[in-house]
Amino acid sequence: MKLILAIVQDKDASRLRNEFIESNVRATKLSTTGGFLKSGNTTFIIGIADDRVDEVLSMIKKTSQARQEYVTPPMNLDASSDGSITSPVEVQVGGATVFVLPVEQFHQF
Repeated sequence: MKLILAIVQDKDASRLRNEFIESNVRATKLSTTGGFLKSGNTTFIIGIADDRVDEVLSMIKKTSQARQEYVTPPMNLDASSDGSITSPVEVQVGGATVFVLPVEQFHQF
């Protein structure tokens, strides 16, 4: 058994959740916040049998594509500036960060 932690952008979360439902993959969904851009993310916690890990990873990859967007950073990182002017910058958003961890024990009470 493996534990998969998948962090995806909120825009991709509904599609991924639907894929999980259609494939009978049980997942716990948590609302989380990203670091630098402070954007909304969703973290899925999935306990899955070893032989279904690749299937779940394929679903995540299919629904969580990276893309370029223009965003206004929450703060100006230029120390020489007064900090009041922030210009939109092009950044890569979306995609997924996934951790696959071994599970020593599983209990359901």
